[in-house]
Amino acid sequence: MKLSTILLCGALLSTTAASADDYETLQMEKVQNPMLWADVPDPDVIRVDDTFYLVSTTMHLMPGAPIMKSKDLKNWETVGYIFDKLTDSPKYDLKEGTAYGRGQWATSLKYHNGKFYALLAPNEAGAMGDTYIFTADKAEGPWKILSRMRHFHDCSLFFDDDNRVYVVYGTGEMMELKPDLSDVIEGTHQQIFQREEDEKGLLEGSRVIKHNGKYYLLMISHVYAPGKHRREVCYRADDIHGPWEKQVILESEFGGFSYEAQGTIVDTKDGDWYGIIFQDRGGVGRVLTLMPCRWINGWPMLGDENGKVPDTVRALKSGEPKTSIVNSDDFDAPQLGLHWQWNHNPIDNAWSLTERPGILRLKTSRVVPNIYLAPNSLTQRMMGPTCSASVCIDLSHLKDGDCAGFAAFNSDSGLLTVKKKGKRLVLEMSEQKVELTEREKAVTAVEEQVIESVDLKQNKIWLRIDADFRPVGGNQYGGTDLATFYYSLDGEQWTKIGSDYKLTFDWRRFFMGSKFTLFCYATKKAGGYADFDYFTFK
Repeated sequence: MKLSTILLCGALLSTTAASADDYETLQMEKVQNPMLWADVPDPDVIRVDDTFYLVSTTMHLMPGAPIMKSKDLKNWETVGYIFDKLTDSPKYDLKEGTAYGRGQWATSLKYHNGKFYALLAPNEAGAMGDTYIFTADKAEGPWKILSRMRHFHDCSLFFDDDNRVYVVYGTGEMMELKPDLSDVIEGTHQQIFQREEDEKGLLEGSRVIKHNGKYYLLMISHVYAPGKHRREVCYRADDIHGPWEKQVILESEFGGFSYEAQGTIVDTKDGDWYGIIFQDRGGVGRVLTLMPCRWINGWPMLGDENGKVPDTVRALKSGEPKTSIVNSDDFDAPQLGLHWQWNHNPIDNAWSLTERPGILRLKTSRVVPNIYLAPNSLTQRMMGPTCSASVCIDLSHLKDGDCAGFAAFNSDSGLLTVKKKGKRLVLEMSEQKVELTEREKAVTAVEEQVIESVDLKQNKIWLRIDADFRPVGGNQYGGTDLATFYYSLDGEQWTKIGSDYKLTFDWRRFFMGSKFTLFCYATKKAGGYADFDYFTFK
């Protein structure tokens, strides 16, 4: 195939004999939106030299506050976490309530004078919600706690050119911090702007940068009025104390889903600017999109020339290795991969990668009534547009009452559970829904509906979950959001079990996209365990 001209992301490349392979290679250097079609909400992104670092919200998952990096804004990998556990309350251990939908929120990431800083405030009441400031010499860690102070909602840490340090939070509130970041300077609280009449909805997600001597505060605006939509707004000032003026910098739907907002902007070494903004996409969670940022009349306007989120954006560079934040695992390493997170704090002596090398062993350590209170459930994100994951489990050492398996886990979950009933093993495909109290997030009830069950005559089982997050056609917002469940007795021939399950997103309970989850828990007596041979993701 001969191509005389190739148009790639607005750049016209002339050639006299470009092959189809050449064209395909060039196409591969595009970033296809969503940039990360997985649950990566509340992003903050910075650049240090030629490397971009991104932090996101993972709430009740541990370790928390994942740090991801990229050279090209296309290939991202998780390189570390800001903390291993949160220990302010037994809730984080699934005791005396839970931390579902709470925990770490909207972390602010900065690099200043050769050090990395992260500021986060758990979405909790009282001392549990006190703000943490962490610091590290490398983004990969180790991170250490520098200080604790009062709660700041959806805050942004900001180091000014004169080395004064501020935290901007809530809806246009600001306080100055002490030079050593040990606490706030009392008496410095300021309301830096008043919301305008069309901004009476919730304003949050503060991100502060300085560019060409001006201060810019980016925020998500929830506007509840006819003809108005969620949007990203920017407040601008010549002095950090004000006065501030406002501009809407993005008001765009994308890909058959809702309007986008909340994120930040970042520059490249060559002086180009990009916006990284999240979008709600139903069962998969909140995904990240990449778009140009053009400075027009001193404002960072997001989107293409029409102010819309583009389908594709040119990657910054070619030849970067392909990486992902979701990965297969054969469990051969002596430590757990950074692509995994536990549901709440793990019990460290109740799992192992070394007792049986090449195997992840999940042990039962306390008696619990359901998966929502089960410690040591291990998760990874699901990913669009479609994905599939399978596991192989040795069930030989389950005890009576034990439950082990593989789930599409959320506040509403679809599960493949092998239950030990006396000497019998029964595989069940079920739908489960948890009810939580508003304040303590305590589990008050779990509704379980078994759709199909199969008696097993062997101790080894293969389980698979396929997920489909492709957009629904037409003008209807939302995605397919279906999970389909399978089992195999030999790892080759698969049998569908149960019914397709509608994956959902519920901000009142988990506030999180669905996760692939490996689990093993006891309902009668602790001491059993399940061995997971591998996790294969496609």
